[in-house]
Amino acid sequence: MTVKTFQPEDLEPIERASQDELRALQLRRLRWSLQHAYENVPHYKAAFDAKGVHPSDLKDLSDLRLFPFTTKKDLRDNYPFGLFAVPREQVSRIHASSGTTGKPTVVGYTKQDIDTWADLVARSLRAAGTRKGDIVHVAYGYGLFTGGLGAHYGAERLGCTVIPMSGGQTEKQVQLIQDFKPDVIMVTPSYMQVIVEEFVRQGLDPRASSLKTGVFGAEPWTEAMRREIEQKAGIDAVDIYGLSEVMGPGVASECIETKDGPVIWEDHFYPEIVDPETGEVLPDGSEGELVFTSLSKEALPVIRYRTRDLTRLLPPTARSMRRMGKIVGRSDDMLIIRGVNLFPTQIEELVLAEPGLSGQYQIVVSRDGHLDEVEVRCELSTAGQGVDVQGVSRALQHRIKTLIGVSTKVTVGAPDSIERTLVGKARRVVDKRPKTP
Repeated sequence: MTVKTFQPEDLEPIERASQDELRALQLRRLRWSLQHAYENVPHYKAAFDAKGVHPSDLKDLSDLRLFPFTTKKDLRDNYPFGLFAVPREQVSRIHASSGTTGKPTVVGYTKQDIDTWADLVARSLRAAGTRKGDIVHVAYGYGLFTGGLGAHYGAERLGCTVIPMSGGQTEKQVQLIQDFKPDVIMVTPSYMQVIVEEFVRQGLDPRASSLKTGVFGAEPWTEAMRREIEQKAGIDAVDIYGLSEVMGPGVASECIETKDGPVIWEDHFYPEIVDPETGEVLPDGSEGELVFTSLSKEALPVIRYRTRDLTRLLPPTARSMRRMGKIVGRSDDMLIIRGVNLFPTQIEELVLAEPGLSGQYQIVVSRDGHLDEVEVRCELSTAGQGVDVQGVSRALQHRIKTLIGVSTKVTVGAPDSIERTLVGKARRVVDKRPKTP
């Protein structure tokens, strides 16, 4: 791993703009976005009118708090094209979520939207140390999921050679990395763990591959996972953030020279942190729910979209724009176990800190009478065979109870006994509790 430095000429002017310049641009674009949504999307006109606000009420950036939130339910209620702000004929591409919990959320892009998206992913890749002529292996899924095509267009925009591998076929992933010798891999962090395991299974040293950088996103991951991947794969692990409702990958991205949290590209997305319960806007540095308003999207403007991701807004460092802290969890993924709030990332930190374990895990929640029961399933690493399984189990159980405050059963299985993700996000929680009507 090498620390890369950037010269001023490597950056776009907005990446080194003054705060006054950035805020003036945001205010101008925010006024346009509110007006665009109000005039062209019936849902937004009705929502603004119901709250008694008009786009002209925005005199300052802080006035955005007067406007209503947008939720995933709003997207589903207007399925499929009800939130489009341009005629369908002007929509160049459609993406959608999987719809596993109901109707999929549909997003559309004009040609200009796709150009903006490609520019921002290119900016993100450049921040991660990627340069024109590098080979980028894309192992995000292609199709309706925004990850694969978003990464692909951005890498091409930067002038890279793209390997559109998509997810799955792990043996072939390793073969192509060995044969094509890419510099960069774009993939979910949990699937990168699987690829590293496949290198080892084939008797190959993942640290000896051509890969220098991994650009990881699409799911929350911890500093402990960063350290594990960097150590096992011999690469720089850089965080990229996005979500389809706001754009896709490239809403924010970490800079390789600092690796201190993704920089939000605030010239296109205005962030807020709100209290998940009250919706009150919180000051920078406070932990809460991340909310985004798009500043330049034509086909599907989003106004105060509640991401459900829990994080903090941090001051600028490597760029002129604010950063976001690591996602600690999602407000809708938080487990409440006997009155204690539990996030999967808390378990991940402790599993990765335990010698002899592979880092793969699942949290299984069930109910015995009126009490919730939690089982943490993890597994030995191939190098950890021969360790005291009962001792590891007791130690992890004790650490979870001491540091998180939840009593659990810890089961340590054989190597490869935990379900792997082969395409997308890892399934970290299995909730077997009866659904309340």
